[in-house]
Amino acid sequence: MPILQWLNREESIRKSSKVPYRLLEVDDSLSYGDKDTENMLIQGDNLDALKALLPYYAGKVKCIFIDPPYNTKSAFEYYEDNLEHTKWLEMMYPRLELLRELLSEDGSIWVTIDDNEAHYLKVIMDEVFGRKNFVTNIVWQKKYTTSNDSKGIPDSHDHILVFKKSEKFERGLLPRNDKQNSMYKYDDGDGRGLYRTDNILVKSFSQSGVFPIINPNTSKEYMPPEGKCWRTNKENMEKWIKENRIYFGKDGKGSPQLKRYLNEVKQGIVPNTWWTFEDAGHNDQSKKELQKLFTRDIFDTPKPEKLIQRILSLATSENDLVLDSFLGSGTTAAVAHKMGRRYIGIEMGEHAKIHCADRLKKVIDGEQGGISKNVNWQGGGGFRFYHLGQPIFDDKGHINPKIKFDHLAAHVWFCETHTPFENKDKSAFLGIHNDVAYYLLYNGILGDKRPHGGNVLTNKILETLPKHDGIKVIYGESSRISDKKLKELNITFKQTPYDVKSS
Repeated sequence: MPILQWLNREESIRKSSKVPYRLLEVDDSLSYGDKDTENMLIQGDNLDALKALLPYYAGKVKCIFIDPPYNTKSAFEYYEDNLEHTKWLEMMYPRLELLRELLSEDGSIWVTIDDNEAHYLKVIMDEVFGRKNFVTNIVWQKKYTTSNDSKGIPDSHDHILVFKKSEKFERGLLPRNDKQNSMYKYDDGDGRGLYRTDNILVKSFSQSGVFPIINPNTSKEYMPPEGKCWRTNKENMEKWIKENRIYFGKDGKGSPQLKRYLNEVKQGIVPNTWWTFEDAGHNDQSKKELQKLFTRDIFDTPKPEKLIQRILSLATSENDLVLDSFLGSGTTAAVAHKMGRRYIGIEMGEHAKIHCADRLKKVIDGEQGGISKNVNWQGGGGFRFYHLGQPIFDDKGHINPKIKFDHLAAHVWFCETHTPFENKDKSAFLGIHNDVAYYLLYNGILGDKRPHGGNVLTNKILETLPKHDGIKVIYGESSRISDKKLKELNITFKQTPYDVKSS
């Protein structure tokens, strides 16, 4: 597969592996609402934040939506969207790598971009996610007017590149609206409800679809036009006529048509790749949404809630986990909250507090802008606010003395298994993966409060650990058990901090 070359490419593709694992520290003073919520708002550089999330959320995120800087060579108040092309690629590549690790096997990633970098982004996403996992390029009509003062051809669209993690991804349906349902306006009063009429002919010719239809009201015979056929065979057509599923006009003397009943259609609409501003909103609409919330402009090109609702309808179900690592004004988190999805939002700078957090507080309090009325949003829920904390390892590779057992356990488990750490028990026994049991002796987890108590593997300590018949991997400060006995017991001992991967 062709790959994209740029200056510092090799450094860019190694960058994600060199990012240190950092702690995520909750800030109760900035959190809001339900304290038991799983919703997260993280303030900090998204590269560091994504790496910090890996031990807990690798393979858990159902949908990722990001709206990265477009590299349009125009400065924004909150983003310096003027990155030289190489710098833009260098910024995007390692973040896409980490996002892929966080995505679930049945998950998908949706990225908005304009023509400046869209084609380059497609090539690097082919490399990171696999060309076979490309789903589509959606064209979204972001403007409803034309810039008549433009000297060139003014743009009115953005791209939304969609990739899946694997073949397990299943696209959802868009919710039906009143306009679509209004097409079903007939009712025979037979208990089957509203219906509309549909063409009973099909373009793809089949000889089994060529036969006469007899109108039971008039005994008149109908044949399909030459070269065309009915949409079903004779046996099924007779069944439809008997069930009164064929419409012969208001007076029973018209040409046959098929009845389509509203209660039998799919409870949603199959999407296409052209999204108009009527369907998905536009930039001016999203600016007005924010002005109502903040009484001022805070972003030049925010995305409308209607657009995010459309994406989450296709990519997620209720309670699925959504991630946006370029959260901006907080739209993705706000929509996910209103739609009953769990979410993680990442944004750097003070506007993580004054824009994202403040907006989510208004959502929790029941604000009625955006999609609120459409989804009958009444308020509730909560989010937890996090800062990026200390790296787990210092610059010499030693474990940071401030690191608690939970953090190191999650790190060790992820490095060994590449799966998120979900064990909530305070125990030296971390769990079993692929029939290998993992243990961590650290920070007095066995109840010994002395500085190094319980961190050394001895025969006495070994007796207290949960038993496992297969391979055992035990991390500790040191081991007092001979190599011969460790081998006999099928134990691999790894010394902290030297055998703990630092990135």
